[in-house]
Amino acid sequence: MPKNTSPQKSARHVAVVMDGNGRWATARGLERLKGHVRGVDRVRETVKVAPAHGIEYLTIFAFSTENWKRSAREVLGLMALFRRFIRKESDTMMRDDVRVRFVGDRLRLDKKLRALMEDLEDRTKNNRTLNLTVALNYGGRDEITRAVRRIAQAVQSSALDPDNISEDTIADFLDTADLPDPDLIIRTSGEHRTSNFLTWQAAYAEYVFTQTAWPDFCESELVKSLEQYQNRDRRFGASEAV
Repeated sequence: MPKNTSPQKSARHVAVVMDGNGRWATARGLERLKGHVRGVDRVRETVKVAPAHGIEYLTIFAFSTENWKRSAREVLGLMALFRRFIRKESDTMMRDDVRVRFVGDRLRLDKKLRALMEDLEDRTKNNRTLNLTVALNYGGRDEITRAVRRIAQAVQSSALDPDNISEDTIADFLDTADLPDPDLIIRTSGEHRTSNFLTWQAAYAEYVFTQTAWPDFCESELVKSLEQYQNRDRRFGASEAV
């Protein structure tokens, strides 16, 4: 088992773009959905080991607003996989003291999935060891657009003075209003794009891009990413590291 990373300068909030499931499966002559099934195993393992490495918040990009463009077979398979994951992992999340939240536009998701999501959020709301946020039907621009719409409604109803709108105001209207910004964002499978993930929140996040596909992203790979983060100087616009 990999050694725990140093508590000094640990990444309190780690977000992951879990890329490469389909390509991992295709390279092995398997259906793309088999890669997603293997990816769920990695989510389970990452959730289990994250607290030992100083991670208090873990956010995973499960399904983007653009992923609806994939084949109907793959989308339906993913939705079934999400439902199965929630049902299967609910007791484990309670046992391991994991609080689960979902971000993204839920309106396009089917009612059964939405009900499962809401039930899991309610059941785990008092858990504290790890905060797991699942981005489902999520896109950074979509999130900001929905936030702006809600701000405009608040201004229209006189609940908000436009002169009082600040960066904090905008953050308060985002899906992630009660979460800290990510310290580290990991993207797997060799792609070097942010892909519309946590667009507002990632302003000062550190990025690690790894060639390893998500189905192969084990604890030792997580440790490597955390060690890269620990070797970075985070200046937040200042001349010296903060």
